[in-house]
This record gives sequence, C-alpha cells and structure tokens, in this order.
Amino acid sequence: MNIKQADRLKALPTQFFSSMVAKVNQSIAAGHDVINLGQGNPDLPTPPHIVESLRTEVLDPVTHKYPPFAGMIELKIAIADWYKREFNVDLDPATEVAILFGGKTGLVELPVCLCNPGDAVLVPDPGYPDYWSGVALAQAEMVMMPLLRENAFLPDYSQIPQDKLDKAKIMFLNYPNNPTSATAPLSFYEDTIEFARKHNIVVASDFAYGAIGFDGEKPVSFLQAEGAKEVGVEFYTLSKTYNMAGWRVGFALGNKDVIAAINLIQDHYYVSLPAFIQRAAITALNAPQDCVHDLAATYQRRRDVFVGGLRDAGWDVLMPKGSFFTWVPVPSGFTSWQFSDTLLEKAHVMVAPGVGFGESGEGYVRVGLLTSEQRLQEAVDRMVKCTL
Repeated sequence: MNIKQADRLKALPTQFFSSMVAKVNQSIAAGHDVINLGQGNPDLPTPPHIVESLRTEVLDPVTHKYPPFAGMIELKIAIADWYKREFNVDLDPATEVAILFGGKTGLVELPVCLCNPGDAVLVPDPGYPDYWSGVALAQAEMVMMPLLRENAFLPDYSQIPQDKLDKAKIMFLNYPNNPTSATAPLSFYEDTIEFARKHNIVVASDFAYGAIGFDGEKPVSFLQAEGAKEVGVEFYTLSKTYNMAGWRVGFALGNKDVIAAINLIQDHYYVSLPAFIQRAAITALNAPQDCVHDLAATYQRRRDVFVGGLRDAGWDVLMPKGSFFTWVPVPSGFTSWQFSDTLLEKAHVMVAPGVGFGESGEGYVRVGLLTSEQRLQEAVDRMVKCTL
C-alpha cells in the first residue's frame, strides 16, 4: 500500500530545532559536559501551590468528564480579572477570551481561521518559527518584516511593498521578543493600530513573555493601546509566567470576531483542556503573584551574569529588557551556524543559530538563560576562551 502525505504537510517548514537537539545528543553521547542554552524550555519547576491545586482537582470525578467545548467560564473570568489587574485591560470573558492548548496552537490556528490561499501574512524576521507553520497550512504567502538592531528590532512598516499590503490579512508581532529579547513601547502599538486600520490587517500579538521584564520596566501589552481590540488579538501562555510549559495552557484575547473564529475551529479539533488543568490554571491566576515576580528577578540575575560577563570580555551584546533570551552577535568570519557549531564542538555550549529564525537573524545566535547562574558563568568562560 502506497500512502502519501497530503501536500499541505509537505509544505510545512523544517523544524530546525530537531537538528540542534541531534547535535547536542551526539556531543553528550561522546562524553562531553554540554551546557545547552539553545532551547526555550523553562528549567525551573511549576510553583508548589499550583501543583498542589492540580493534585486536589484531579481527585474530583467531575474533572474526569468532558469539559465545555470552548473552555470553562470560570477560567475565562480568571483570565479577564488577571489582565485587568496586571495591565488594566477590560475583557468580556464570554466573547473576548478563547482557551488554547498552549499559545503555539492558537498562533498556528489563526492563519487557518482567517486566510485563504494566496492571502499574505506579515511575519517578523527573525521570529518564532511556528508562525510559519500556520501560514503554510493556510496556503498563504509569508511576507517577512526585518527586525534590525538600528531600528530597536521593531518592524518598519514603510518598507513593506504595497502589493503585499494589499494581500495581507494578518500581522504577527512578538514583544518581549523571541529571539532578539527586544521590547516595544506603547507608542509602537498605537502606530501599529493605525497601520492595521488603514490596511485592514488583523494584528496578532504574541505576548508569551509578558511577565518577564527587567530593571523595573513592565512589558507593555498590545491590548493596553486604545483601539487594540478593534484590530486584533493577543496570545498569552502560562508556560513562561508560571513555568507551566508542559501543562499547555494558553489563551487568545481581544477582537470578538477573531475569538469566535478560533473557538469555531477548536470545536472541531478539541474538547478543551482537561478540567483539572483548567482549575489549576485558575489557582495560578488568582493566587498571590509573588512567584511570578521572583521568577522575573531570577532571570534578571541570570541576564546580568551572562550578558555582563560577555560585555566585560569586550563582546558587543545589548542588555535584554525582557524575555529569557539573549541575542548575541557572532564574531566576524563566522555564519550563525558556523559559530553555533564551533561553540558546541570546542566549548561544549549549545546556542541557536540566528538564521534559523529568519534571514535577518544571520549574524546572531540566540542564548536561553535557562540554567543556573553558575552554569551561565561557566558558559561565558568557555565561550570567551573558545574565541580568543
């Protein structure tokens, strides 16, 4: 029997992280002590009070049944209340909140919900590679928006060709940014809303790192800008805020029509998250947020050790303002892949080559601050020694 995959699967982009993982595993198998800073998987455990909530809720037989298709209204209320407390954003839990199987799911679903073949999607370059997956599944065209250091890693809308704007249906944004660690001011979102209105483009703000800001500066939510809900939605996840990556709790917030489209497609894919996970997520959102503040402080200390160490050694690295990533320029004479491979082979430090996030990522590597301060200092020492 000759079974062939559908063309839509053949069009999916290659997951470059898989080749990175293979290289790391080969190095470890060869007996090397590898410091893996190449991935974005939080290294710290979920706070105990959230885990204990799950333990309690899973014992309730009611949570063993199918939950409501669109998610529990109690969780949607908790989400809306949390956004009001954290960002002073008003949301209608019934119509402006969609529960997701992790933020990634919603980001991939959105082009399928809103685009027809031949439509265009504006994508940050460099950016989170899974944006590309949804565009491919929708058979849409991907239009890259370069994020350059000289423009504070913000897109320059004036550089997008008019013929591409005429076809554009969605624009993805992501601040604090993966991979560059840049943040965006409220004025940028205000300009974005005006641009989106003019060209009838839905804004999709990926706010996955919204809880991780440094030096006393809280990241700005797209939804804080006046008129944001008229033109778009924001995606949030508990993965980074509460170290709940494996729990797969995310949500989309904002424009009612976009939320309805997401809920519709999910009605056909899922029967929502398990009720015991949704109840534990309510605990995470409603409980005191000390654990969130402590986590941001932990990442700031790690940033100071790693970036401060490289800067002390003369490396031209910008000090991140948010996220748990660092965007490190590669030395002259290297491509980002070559430098990544050199660090793994000679220093036994794994970083992600910037070109894996888009062509404009060439010349950089992404470093995840996802190990202890001691190991980060050791990584600095190895990297500096390797490049002397």
